[in-house]
Amino acid sequence: MITAEEYELLCLPEVREAVHRARGRDPLSVAMDCRVPHARLVATQVKYLARAEEKLPSYAAAECILPPRAFEQASSEACAAHKRIEGDTVLDLTCGLGVDALYLSRRFRRVVALERDPVLAHVTACNLARMGVANVEVVHAAAEEFLRREGLRFDWIYADPDRRSEKGLKQVRLEACSPDVLALRPLLRRAAPRLCLKNSPLFDVDEALRLFPRSCVEVVSLGDECKEVMVYDDASGPRVIATALGRGSFEAAGEGAGEASADVAPEVAPEVALREPLPAPGPFDPARYRWLVVPDVALRKARLVRLHLQGRADCWSDNGFGFAAEKPEGILGRVLEIESIVPYDPKRLKRELKGCGAEVLKRDFPLPAEELMRRLGLHPGADIRLAFTKTGNDFWVIRIK
Repeated sequence: MITAEEYELLCLPEVREAVHRARGRDPLSVAMDCRVPHARLVATQVKYLARAEEKLPSYAAAECILPPRAFEQASSEACAAHKRIEGDTVLDLTCGLGVDALYLSRRFRRVVALERDPVLAHVTACNLARMGVANVEVVHAAAEEFLRREGLRFDWIYADPDRRSEKGLKQVRLEACSPDVLALRPLLRRAAPRLCLKNSPLFDVDEALRLFPRSCVEVVSLGDECKEVMVYDDASGPRVIATALGRGSFEAAGEGAGEASADVAPEVAPEVALREPLPAPGPFDPARYRWLVVPDVALRKARLVRLHLQGRADCWSDNGFGFAAEKPEGILGRVLEIESIVPYDPKRLKRELKGCGAEVLKRDFPLPAEELMRRLGLHPGADIRLAFTKTGNDFWVIRIK
């Protein structure tokens, strides 16, 4: 984490000017440039400001101070902008670099943001001021300490617990994260009627519903990469939403679920139990399929693939591909035209394909893509596109046009 001395240096006008002038340069060359004051510190800022142009464009534009560890742990602005909460007041238990607080400030009249590290609290307050944010109060306090104060009352509490142990190991279980939201539940309920909780992309959706049975659980992806599993504990569930940012959403709701908020436009199956088994599509007949559906990772993580594809494509697994005779519309994912589907025969395939450059997709197939390419004598390239899957006891190779 950034030290108090480094923070003070980065606030000096001559150092801010040096960072500004060095934007666009190679950070290593900046670090070695004896003309740059505090060159190594400036070089680090130049490096992270360049990375922020995609992840945190508002921070990059304002030339904010970016401590490396806080930057790595921060939400992207695209994900922060998607949070489905609004109201008069909100308490952010785990402010960090303040990205979520920045976007909460646009949906709430007042935001109180807690940060246990005193230097990072100063950095975040400074950054928000640089971006012109006036309705966020950054408080240097631990969540456990702050929540014991009397008279707290907020519309929402937002929490993104630290998922790193003291040794830097990644944690998934809520009890192992800091703060421990489950242990703090009585204090959280006293302070606000609703909780918005951001979890690791590895967090299990069914476990989220077990811990928060009347919640809405949303899996959020960006660029077909799962970014976070959100829990909205606001008595609007049980519901599960798969959202691919920039593509759309699909929702399944259980009995007694509340209505979706106005900014959601999902396809809703309100009478379907969230984990009700769907009928199998029948034997796999490769001759009848012309289209391959590659569901977005958000659907797979939420286990909503088969429900989403029902009536539009045949699918045997929530982790698998979909297959369709006619091109399906409104799919959360990619739809690719099939050239051929043949049984997986590695010897024959190697004779036919050895030396080709290939893009390889796989679902429900026991071998990693890298191992498949090695066994078939392929290398990364654009000569052919292949998809590998399994239905029942049979293994298949799909060549994509």
